[in-house]
Amino acid sequence: MFDINTKKVTEKTRSFIRLVCKKEKTSEVLIGVSGGIDSATSLTLAVHALGKQHVFPVILPYGVLNNEGIKHAKLVITSLKIPINNVRIINIKPLVDRVIRYDVEMDKSRKGNIMARIRMIVLFDLSKKLNMLVVGTENKTEHLLGYYTRFGDEASDIEPIRELYKTQVYKLANYLKVPKEILSKSPTAGLWKGQTDEKEFGFSYKLADEILYFYTEKRLSKDKILMKGYDKKIVDKVWWWIDKGEFKNRMSHILK
Repeated sequence: MFDINTKKVTEKTRSFIRLVCKKEKTSEVLIGVSGGIDSATSLTLAVHALGKQHVFPVILPYGVLNNEGIKHAKLVITSLKIPINNVRIINIKPLVDRVIRYDVEMDKSRKGNIMARIRMIVLFDLSKKLNMLVVGTENKTEHLLGYYTRFGDEASDIEPIRELYKTQVYKLANYLKVPKEILSKSPTAGLWKGQTDEKEFGFSYKLADEILYFYTEKRLSKDKILMKGYDKKIVDKVWWWIDKGEFKNRMSHILK
């Protein structure tokens, strides 16, 4: 179901990144690196396409919230032999805390959205300063589930892995020799202590990918997917996420 020709995908993505950069008249890109599998894979693809001298990783911690992620971000950067002068580490905590101060009752979801948006503000400001394109890190599963912050982590100039389900990202990452520490850990957005994607979803990425595949690629209805033997509670949860995030794909309402 999710088998991919990893060599062909790598070559196609490498050509795509080069083509976009040529079109936009730049040879350099920057990318937010979280230490997760998506950013590690996107970073590796960018290095394959442009060379390590032309890729600029940006690590954007919120204080000491996700120290493991920072450690793994540095690990993948080092494994790719990216020059240390290309790497930037910017603590977003002072910026985020200034914003959230206006509402002492703000919940963790809203705070997480602000963190994602400030990270993107920093990335795009740097891209303006350095005349580089921003490489995104979103996969197809997250996009279909609406598991991203609108005007935040979904913003980019180039999206190398958005057409890959999470299951396929793991296959590609393994082929690209992403460090095993990143391959083996639980996916997390790192927006609050103890947060993991699958815990927040209430289902695994594997199940989500299968259900989304039948819904998106095979155009099966919810009832027909249930007939394949999936737990109704899981399917209902997947549908809840799809419905919840549907508004994020809408364009602005414009008076005509």
